[in-house]
Amino acid sequence: MLMLALGIDPGIATTGYGLVRLEPDGGLLPINYGIISTPKNTPLPERLVMLYDQMQALLNEHRPETVAVEKLFFSRNVKTAISVGQARGVMLLSIAQAGLELFEYTPNEVKQAVAGYGSADKRQIQEMVRVLLELPKIPKPDDAADALAVAITHLNTNRY
Repeated sequence: MLMLALGIDPGIATTGYGLVRLEPDGGLLPINYGIISTPKNTPLPERLVMLYDQMQALLNEHRPETVAVEKLFFSRNVKTAISVGQARGVMLLSIAQAGLELFEYTPNEVKQAVAGYGSADKRQIQEMVRVLLELPKIPKPDDAADALAVAITHLNTNRY
């Protein structure tokens, strides 16, 4: 069964994305990955429009069958959590308008699925993404590697 999954690591300044295809033999094939970024000094409403437009373009170009988004993790920095939540809302709107089924995973679920350990550190996750996708080096920037991890989590979680 072929399935193209889009993984999203939302953020207002940088949103990571990763497209991974589940091959008939069960292998994972990286299709594309990168970031959507918005300029720091741009007003928030304009940044949200930029995120929306770029997400729409990404969905239209690649036409994934399914989308997985990392759930919001509340940290001590409330301002960051709010801006990530706003960016995440724009991503969810884009996905819903495209008529795609949405799946959400917590950071710990991603760590568990990719590294087999819910407390794995960022470097361990990035190395496992590299190994699982048979890439010559760890995907950069970090947000793109994180998004690939979300896509891998979804494909491995929903494979059976």
